Amino acid sequence: MLSIALPKGSLEEQTLLLFSQADIAIKKSSREYNPTCEDPRIERVKILRPQEIPVYVQQGYFDIGISGHDWVRESGADVVEVAELPYAKTGTGVVQMVLAVPQESPISSARDIPSGSRITTEFPKATREFFDGLGIDVEVHFSYGATEAKVPEMMDALVDLTETGSTLRRNGLKIVDVILTSTTRLVASKEAWANPEKRREIEEIRTLLLGVIEARGRVLLSLNCAHDKLEAVIGVLPAMKRPTVSKLYGSEDYEVTTVADKCEVNVLIPRLKAAGAEDILEMPISKIVR
Repeated sequence: MLSIALPKGSLEEQTLLLFSQADIAIKKSSREYNPTCEDPRIERVKILRPQEIPVYVQQGYFDIGISGHDWVRESGADVVEVAELPYAKTGTGVVQMVLAVPQESPISSARDIPSGSRITTEFPKATREFFDGLGIDVEVHFSYGATEAKVPEMMDALVDLTETGSTLRRNGLKIVDVILTSTTRLVASKEAWANPEKRREIEEIRTLLLGVIEARGRVLLSLNCAHDKLEAVIGVLPAMKRPTVSKLYGSEDYEVTTVADKCEVNVLIPRLKAAGAEDILEMPISKIVR
């Protein structure tokens, strides 16, 4: 059985939703940081700050955990990144760790940062490694939050995470370089990954979580069509799709089943109807396991 650490904060709600949709329900209890799970593969669950999770997994306090790749890098934790899980509170879950300077600054890339510049960040290790790689000696100051507020009065530049850069722009800053791109990851301790029984359980959980993410934003379409309309109907379906085509019992007509992006369905269904499709059903998908 596995012990698992889940992230508190902005990822918490979406992480619990992901596990619920994967049929691995994590139930909050009166003990806020110690939810329960009835899945036979999971023995213990703890909710912690994502910054801490990679280190605790490495040290063996937990077999698996969920945290951002940025925190794996920042902590230097020696863990196995089992799966990329592109989800977040909002958006696609892809964030960038960026270097930003005041809008009026002539600096256009990290290589333009003068030696001795003051950089504020919640990621001092990654920031130091980045500038050491460029051969630029800067002062790296740890930030406890409100990082944008410290530039330019107290600091010359910042390193922070962003999805769109809008918060930085609102605070009079511009992005001049990207240090790394990060997504949420399922990580495992090397000891757990090397244990055949635990590895099997970890891989089963990975399959379920990825199945939910793969299904998000997609629907199952099922329709019937006459045999002489089949090619026209197939031609309407999105490119690169491989529909399942079955002959209807006792008939020359066909049933066609395919997966489509939900955002395309409002255009796709009328086109299918015009091409000769009948009895069109749109159904939600809970998981797609490849």
